[in-house]
Amino acid sequence: MEKMGAADSQVEDLFGQKKPVKNPLVPIGALLTAGVLTAGLISFRQGNSQLGQKLMRARVVVQGATVALMVGSAYYYGDRFMFSKK
Repeated sequence: MEKMGAADSQVEDLFGQKKPVKNPLVPIGALLTAGVLTAGLISFRQGNSQLGQKLMRARVVVQGATVALMVGSAYYYGDRFMFSKK
């Protein structure tokens, strides 16, 4: 077995100290996006292109909301992390 160097030890300490931030809304948004995408693809396959087009537009909206949640939670928890350090 190899011994860990000083740099490896510092990296392990850094990741050991950080707690994973979990936002339950992001996985829900991802599942909604996948659900709307699946429904849209099914409707295209069945020949209902109007419904499929509406569902694809809805997918873009849901996907954008999920990305906004990701960015917003990263900003929120990033500010809390910065202020807790001071």
